[in-house]
Amino acid sequence: MAQRKVTAIPATITKYTAVPIGSKRKRRVAGYARVSTDHEDQVTSYEAQVDYYTNYIKGRDDWEFVAIYTDEGISATNTKRREGFKAMVADALAGKIDLIVTKSVSRF
Repeated sequence: MAQRKVTAIPATITKYTAVPIGSKRKRRVAGYARVSTDHEDQVTSYEAQVDYYTNYIKGRDDWEFVAIYTDEGISATNTKRREGFKAMVADALAGKIDLIVTKSVSRF
């Protein structure tokens, strides 16, 4: 049986931000909170999301807090009325945000 040569290829990390991996510069981080209705339990969830993201981001020494973008009582089916979402995307595209923290991809 012929021997096979195996070449190990080291794993790499794909970077999706303007901050290179290992950089000393802090990542500029924003949070995005959204609830789809104005019901009382949703209002509590909204406030909890805002508080959590603010504390989570500010609690990291390697992150710089940018903002918490919000849309309250807005469905995710259409982005036309989601002013917070649109502002966040505009800031990200303008290079003001390196990373966005949110509850779930479904928030987008």
